[in-house]
Amino acid sequence: MAEITLLAVDEAREGFEFVYQGGAPVCRTCPYRHACLTLDAGRRYAVERVRDVTHPCALQETEAHVVEVRVVSRALLVDPRSAVVGSTVEAGRYSCRRLDCPNWTPCAGPTLPAKQKFRVVAVADGPAECRIGRQLKQVDAS
Repeated sequence: MAEITLLAVDEAREGFEFVYQGGAPVCRTCPYRHACLTLDAGRRYAVERVRDVTHPCALQETEAHVVEVRVVSRALLVDPRSAVVGSTVEAGRYSCRRLDCPNWTPCAGPTLPAKQKFRVVAVADGPAECRIGRQLKQVDAS
């Protein structure tokens, strides 16, 4: 069964990918919050189908379409011992200020949750580069 949420009209198109960041304070009193705030914060989603139904959105200050979404895998950096296809890993944002590192986004980027469980779907060959010396492995996880 597809997961349902609301997206601003400009974002509501098949194939659009986004990282759900959670509800905002203005969402607490919204009459559509039970349809909109159903996703897991920190997960990446892709729109599979756009429904013809629209509702007003106070957060976006525009109309929002009802959309069906699916979870999309994302790159993460984890301890090499946890990098096993099919395993569940708890990953989150590492503390790192090395913005020049090629792995900063999947390691410490702002779209990562503080801590969340992911399922490993693929493991990259070789160790991931870390400019502060951590031993990490890149995986795709959903």
